[in-house]
Amino acid sequence: MLILTLNCGSSSVKYLLYDWKRKRPVARGMVERVTIGGSYIVHEITNLKPITINRECGDHRTAITLIMEMLQHPDFGVIKDINEIAAVGHRVVHGGERFTCSTRIDDEVLRVIQATSFLAPLHNPPNIAGIEGALEALSEVPHVAVFDTAWHQTIPECAYIYALPYEWYQKYGVRRYGFHGTSLLYVAKRAAVLLGRDPFEINLISCHIGNGVSVNAVRNGLSVDTSMGFTPLEGLVMGTRPGDHDVAIDFFIMEKENLSGKEMDDILNKKSGILGITGKFTDRRDVLKAAAGGDSRCKLALEVEAYRLKKYIGAYCAALGRVDALIFTAGVGELSADIRRLVLEDLAGLSIKIDPAKNNLARSRNAEFDISAPDSGIRVFIIPTDEEMVFVEDTVAILEGRYDLHTKFTYSFQAKDYVNKIRHSAFEEEVKQKPEVAGIVAKVN
Repeated sequence: MLILTLNCGSSSVKYLLYDWKRKRPVARGMVERVTIGGSYIVHEITNLKPITINRECGDHRTAITLIMEMLQHPDFGVIKDINEIAAVGHRVVHGGERFTCSTRIDDEVLRVIQATSFLAPLHNPPNIAGIEGALEALSEVPHVAVFDTAWHQTIPECAYIYALPYEWYQKYGVRRYGFHGTSLLYVAKRAAVLLGRDPFEINLISCHIGNGVSVNAVRNGLSVDTSMGFTPLEGLVMGTRPGDHDVAIDFFIMEKENLSGKEMDDILNKKSGILGITGKFTDRRDVLKAAAGGDSRCKLALEVEAYRLKKYIGAYCAALGRVDALIFTAGVGELSADIRRLVLEDLAGLSIKIDPAKNNLARSRNAEFDISAPDSGIRVFIIPTDEEMVFVEDTVAILEGRYDLHTKFTYSFQAKDYVNKIRHSAFEEEVKQKPEVAGIVAKVN
């Protein structure tokens, strides 16, 4: 059974075609620069070099059409007929309070997603465009929506209600929603496996650090707080978002610079954060390189980001009382030993200690690592996220009529002997180049 997953961003469409029977990807790729000109697709087939083709995609529907063409291409396609695809799983960033788990898409579900777009104006519209494009191309197969916000529906009222006029919540749904839920679900379930514990008996702090950044507090396997709020603007310093700051600044600058609300929203979402401080970079690799070369603003940006992360980790340690493991995931969290070091140094008072040598070695997206020091009271894991696997499993389970809330549902990656075959093969090649990396792989208890 072939499952297609689609993750539509504001200017990109990421896709995966997965063979459920053989438990392995068939093809994956991404269409970049959708709607902004200079579009191209990078198409990857297992065991072959990636193929790049330039094709203008003025909207997400055109991008979906291009993906369907690539999957059936006579030279580098992987299927003969589009009807070989059994179902499509779609990432949807915001489901509001209506959706507490993944669900099959019908007219009513699509209407609610559209009605919720005001809560995620940068994310839900491209998600919807992708759904509509895929429904046109594959009208006869089931389509499933997997919501980023669903994981956080267990957050208690005292953590999601803002100290604002309560009628704003009643009339407009103003509350903390949280995001990155699919990623956070995956790493929480994997952490339980590594700890050898029941997933509903562990407390975790998960740090999803990519261009977007959020921290999640998990008590007894359930999300109980998270740094992102009503929108992804709240919380940590991110690539282009500021995170927590005094909102009076926004009004002050709007008056001084004669900016409209839309212009300020654009600055907060696209021109702040790491980019705002450095004036030129969002990629942490560029920031680290420039900081090492003496760029004071890049050094400052790293210090500000790490300090904010450190504060949230401390706050969530206090909120949870007991923490079994601290997790780093997503691009920066998985690959940047320098940023992890900046975040975790001087946290011995919270019983968080890492082995510097292990931390420096842990630079792979193909293995799970334990970088804890022997005397650390809290385990520190690096767990590469796998959102697409959650998309696939939710979609298959809905097709087979066995899907439920994650509190009543067990994923295949929760098995002690679970192996991601593609990542395992890639890591074996990495070990040939650097054998010592094998010594820091997290062992399943």
